[in-house]
Amino acid sequence: MKQVVQNYKSGELALLDVPVPGCKPGGVLVRTAYSLISTGTELMKVSEAGMSMLGKARSRPDQVAKVVQSVATNGVPATYRKVMGKLDSYTPLGYSLCGVVEQVGDGIDDVKAGDLVACAGNEHALHAELNWVPKNLYAPVPDGLAPRHAAFGTVGSIALQGVRQGESRLGEVALVIGLGLIGQLVAQLLTASGVRVVGVDPDPERCELAERLGAAACGDPASPAVESAVAELTHGHGADQVYLAAGGGSNQPVELAARLCRDRGRVVDIGKCRLDLPWNAYYEKELDVRFSRSYGPGRYDPQYEIEGRDYPIGYVRWTERRNLACFLDLVARGRVDVEPLITRTAAFDDAVETYQSLKDGGLKAVAVLFRYPEPAAGEGAPADAPAITVPAVRGGGKAPAPVRAAKKPVRLAFVGAGNYATSMLLPHLAQRDGVELSTVVTTTALSAANAQRKFGFREATTDLDAVLGDASVDAVFVVTRHSSHAELTRKALLAGKAVFVEKPLALSEDELTGVLDAVEESGNDRLQVGFNRRFAPLLKEARDRFGARTGPASLRYLVNAGRLDHGSWYLQQGTEGSRFAGEGGHFVDTASWLLGADPVSVYALAPSGNEDLQVVLGYPDGSTATISYVTTGAAGFPKETLDLVADGKVLQLDDFVRTSVYDGRKRWVSSRLPKARDKGQSAELAAFVKAVRTGGPMPVPLGSLVATTAATLAVRAALTGGAPVTLAEAR
Repeated sequence: MKQVVQNYKSGELALLDVPVPGCKPGGVLVRTAYSLISTGTELMKVSEAGMSMLGKARSRPDQVAKVVQSVATNGVPATYRKVMGKLDSYTPLGYSLCGVVEQVGDGIDDVKAGDLVACAGNEHALHAELNWVPKNLYAPVPDGLAPRHAAFGTVGSIALQGVRQGESRLGEVALVIGLGLIGQLVAQLLTASGVRVVGVDPDPERCELAERLGAAACGDPASPAVESAVAELTHGHGADQVYLAAGGGSNQPVELAARLCRDRGRVVDIGKCRLDLPWNAYYEKELDVRFSRSYGPGRYDPQYEIEGRDYPIGYVRWTERRNLACFLDLVARGRVDVEPLITRTAAFDDAVETYQSLKDGGLKAVAVLFRYPEPAAGEGAPADAPAITVPAVRGGGKAPAPVRAAKKPVRLAFVGAGNYATSMLLPHLAQRDGVELSTVVTTTALSAANAQRKFGFREATTDLDAVLGDASVDAVFVVTRHSSHAELTRKALLAGKAVFVEKPLALSEDELTGVLDAVEESGNDRLQVGFNRRFAPLLKEARDRFGARTGPASLRYLVNAGRLDHGSWYLQQGTEGSRFAGEGGHFVDTASWLLGADPVSVYALAPSGNEDLQVVLGYPDGSTATISYVTTGAAGFPKETLDLVADGKVLQLDDFVRTSVYDGRKRWVSSRLPKARDKGQSAELAAFVKAVRTGGPMPVPLGSLVATTAATLAVRAALTGGAPVTLAEAR
């Protein structure tokens, strides 16, 4: 299928061929009929992409701050790979469309194939021929409403949420600053609510359009006519509400708002304009400044948007989805007229030219629609279009033969192509001799296409069945969200593949048991978990210099994990597990490797009020390892520091920048340059590929992987019970 994409590094716009998205549970697959260009938000993104690197940095200081922090934590090389990987990728455009349901996922009962729906979301309602849309981001289109008008649903919801934030009442007067697409819709919604509207825009055509659609008066912001209209309609008191629907770098809108708003009036920011509030003006009138966050409650909440958990109507009357349905109803009943706002309807095949014309100013528009071609007979999504869940490998109960040595080149498939895969794994594999990147499969069509373009995969798809059923694939990399690791690993093992799964292997004892059952059923134990620290050259050299032990050891591992950004999927503990369950295996594995044994007991303590943990591991010879996993430390402090003490010797690790070994008489210090962190990914991948190619043993014994996973999971039981847990009990 085709999709409009943009490369944020180069600014290139393209109509790209990408795989058809799978129809996952909890949503529907929609074939687009019309999609709407947001001439404000989208063109701002398009313009930013055309800036120099310095210009991009100036426009997004929030992202620059994240890069600086990443350099302090991960070093320059890793941060550079991550940043450039993100910049030099195709990103989607679009977030408002109308289309026909082609396929219904499990758990959906409010629509059926053939129904017309309006869809929302900058990850789900894209300018693409087909989109997978979760339940709370679509709404059925009322009978009689034209698809081209229903395509305004998302943008209309943004305007509607802004009006709700203004708490308008019958008979009041509102000032709408900025009469682009959002401003025009805000003005109509206010008029439909019995509010008299004064509009402000430097474009006389937009002013005339707003007046034709119901505004009482409109004019240029510098014109005295605007101030006169507000004074006349309010008897000199000032507007009850002001809606900032303008963009750009001028501070004029907020200054005008202060001048024309009444005492204790409300100022609602909907657009993205400069907000240097003149303190005296806002203080003296005690103006109530409010922000309107996109389509309404539920926005940016993954439990609402992705998992489909609705908010009770008694507590949240107007959610994203209810706003979407409300706006569609208003248009269907003629209370809002979107037809006059349509400047042009362009064929989807002309998408790149249309964007370029808008960017260059050749096309001055309020709203532009893309019209999609009708599917040819039999072209619709098949009834068995690929879903996210892969069925069990058929074979009449006969287990596949264990994987043996692979022929050159070793053919690898990736399930998942997120930030970690594209910055820390694939760069090491793409240029490795004797390796062929065969297939990349993702649930998002564009991420698969990006990975194929950047790393040279032979195929990109959203069909997971195709990967597991492809006899030419020697090994499967599972690099998805934590909640899917165990199930995907189990399926790949049963399919007879060697498996490299990023940590964690499992999030529960039942999931771990399921993986082991798959090993037993298939006879295939070709499994590696991405515990890469034991492969770090600096740490391996220090371990060798430390030498063998004769007595018990004491190990202390401080992990300065830091706080996560709001909205990170790592915070979705209900589905993705705790942070330690997801990441703790790294540190358990490193400790066990240094001590040369698997842990036999786990004890854990957690201070109240934060996510910090103290985990104490016991080993058969009396050695102990204490892992301090903290989120409340200083951001500039190293992330990982470690001390190993035994037999009068000390080994120290300083965040994979430097190691030291003391033996009482002399000190050895590594010569590694500061900030050049190597946490072992390249060596780990080389060892895994070699094992697949030769049929030799996996880099880490299966028993060790299981023991590390069991110990990580036992932390939860130890916290709950308040007592040490043996791994036998944890399993």
